[in-house]
Amino acid sequence: MTPQSSFMVVAPLDVKRTDELRSLLATMNSAPGTADPNNALIPFGQLEELHFARIVVLEDQTLDDITTAYGLPRRNYPLSLAFLADFDGDADRFRRKMVALAGNGLQKIFSYCSDFKPGTDLVNWMKQHEHPNATMYNNWIGRSMQQIREESALSQELECYFGNGSQYQNTSPEEVRRGAQQFVAQKLKDGSLTLTALGKAPLSWRLKNLANLIFVPLVLLFFTPLFLLYLPIFVIQLRRREKSDMEIAPRPAAAHVNSLARLEDYGVTNQFTAMGSLKPGLFRRWLLVILLWLIEYTTRHIYTRGYLARVPSIHFARWVFIDDKQRLVFCSNYDGSLESYMDDFINKVAFGLNVVFSNGIGYPRTNWLFFQGAKDEQKFKYFIRRHELPTEVWYNGHAGLTNYDLLRNARIRSGLEQGSMTNAEAGQWLELL
Repeated sequence: MTPQSSFMVVAPLDVKRTDELRSLLATMNSAPGTADPNNALIPFGQLEELHFARIVVLEDQTLDDITTAYGLPRRNYPLSLAFLADFDGDADRFRRKMVALAGNGLQKIFSYCSDFKPGTDLVNWMKQHEHPNATMYNNWIGRSMQQIREESALSQELECYFGNGSQYQNTSPEEVRRGAQQFVAQKLKDGSLTLTALGKAPLSWRLKNLANLIFVPLVLLFFTPLFLLYLPIFVIQLRRREKSDMEIAPRPAAAHVNSLARLEDYGVTNQFTAMGSLKPGLFRRWLLVILLWLIEYTTRHIYTRGYLARVPSIHFARWVFIDDKQRLVFCSNYDGSLESYMDDFINKVAFGLNVVFSNGIGYPRTNWLFFQGAKDEQKFKYFIRRHELPTEVWYNGHAGLTNYDLLRNARIRSGLEQGSMTNAEAGQWLELL
């Protein structure tokens, strides 16, 4: 088992050179927004542990909403570049490897940032501009790119081996499976297949995870009496804001929607990037900080094996505060279309959308934090689309494989490596192929 890590670099851009930067980033793509794995600037495909990466210009088109909703002056945040990645293993080691591979390309990209100087130490500069995740979600913690590639190759070999299956009609399912075991054993012996032992996560990671598992409930227990005392005040503060906060969810401009649609559905998996400003005041800011801290606990210890609540389509997702926690960036990699992705959340975990995004300016009105909000489907979809940003460059390390495919391939391997099965169990295993 190899735990995953991530980083997100955010740096201010030279506004006058933004169009020039976008033209440079477009040279990295094989299709609009979709990276060529072997592009000349950052050959993502040579970073074998890389699951996903993206480069996006954080150009917020909703900065006037604070004036519309609250009569407050517009906040002119700097135009920024974000570069983020999800990968196996240690973040420092990955950064060094990436810089060794693509230092010149990274220099060219970051040269459009206003505080980047030629000859700057790239590793240190990236670390100085890193923004930590408020919450990180990984569909299957510990499933490495090596495992994904090996199990995909195994499944393809077995599908070829079985063909149409007619030659096994008079053979018991367990005998068929044992024949497959012998076939794979020969492939492993001659080196045409590899299946690396999965093993355990590093001890340091397990100890850190255990400490977090214990520490968070202890903190909650310690503060429970204070929270109960504050609860009546909290309810009044929350309801007063929910009743007065303005909704801003008009139909997005057609040009904006079309620019986003150009970047979608080139494969079975898509990317999503959105950002927005938090509602003014410390109440909303600290409410969201605490809520994301609690959600981070669930994604770290509960939702670690295929589902975020009841949604199985997300590979990786993250929520990141920027600009002194006055704005939030959300990025995800998911299977299917954006419409099905949003419907999945609305129908299954609308309350989860509400507790996070209702703290953003203009969100459809909620009731008691959990209710309504995203249940107003059309307003929610307009709100999300309006805050979505076009992703300039997006890389998917296992293009063509959905989360369902990854789970199926893992089950095929597990069933193949099992010592013995009943005929009923072997029959179920064969149905995977």
